[in-house]
Amino acid sequence: MNVELRHLRALAAIGDHRSITAAAQELHVTQPALSRTLEQLERRLGVRLVDRTTRHVALTDTGRRLWEHSHRILAELDTALAEAVQPQPLRLTFAWAALGRFTIPFLREWRAEHPDVLVRIRRCDDPEAALRRGEADVAVLRTKPSGAGVGHVALIEEPRLAAVADDHPLAAHDAITLGDLSGEVVSVCETAATTTADLWPVGARPRTVDVPGVVEWLTSIATGATVGVTAAGTSHHNPHPGVTYLPLADADPVTVHLAWPSPPAHPSTEAFVALAQRHLAR
Repeated sequence: MNVELRHLRALAAIGDHRSITAAAQELHVTQPALSRTLEQLERRLGVRLVDRTTRHVALTDTGRRLWEHSHRILAELDTALAEAVQPQPLRLTFAWAALGRFTIPFLREWRAEHPDVLVRIRRCDDPEAALRRGEADVAVLRTKPSGAGVGHVALIEEPRLAAVADDHPLAAHDAITLGDLSGEVVSVCETAATTTADLWPVGARPRTVDVPGVVEWLTSIATGATVGVTAAGTSHHNPHPGVTYLPLADADPVTVHLAWPSPPAHPSTEAFVALAQRHLAR
């Protein structure tokens, strides 16, 4: 099966832009040339990767899987070539919070033990997808990764907190319960969410509204329009002058996972994971 890097680059760009025209511009080729490359890839694989009409371009299910693999393969190649010149940073990503109050002490310990391996930190809405696309080497997840291709370990159990506006009647309490929130509107993040209405018992579930990310989540809560439920790490990484975080007495904790591509993309991944386990075990 003769598949070349140009085929993978073509599919990666088309999947990113959902447009032959925009993908061709990114790759600095003509639109007909890119279409021919895609058609050649589909013929060699014997499968349809992209559904396309004059107005619509969309990846098929097979195309979406190969699009993710293409990004990972191209990223690993770029990393390998760059590594031949000089050591590359280890890319750590997370959605809302890294390791909460443990983040800075752990990264300081890593820096002391591995001064030559810089950790580059990046927040993204879907860190598991970033791993699968080869855009990150390690990710902090608060949901268990799904499917093959990603390894992970559970590090700690984080308590859940409620988040309410500073002038909300509940803000004066030392701790509250899920029942105290059942009559409220609860903000739920659209990606990497640790909270859904299923956290409440049937018959006592609050109304929920989706928000795209942490900035919108905090803003909605600070205005008093909604309340939120989150893991404790959020309060360390996202303090807000208009939001009060409160312990939730009857909510199950959230498991914090450290995840990486399998096989690992960065040569220091194993050492990073091992140090995280030792640090948090202490």
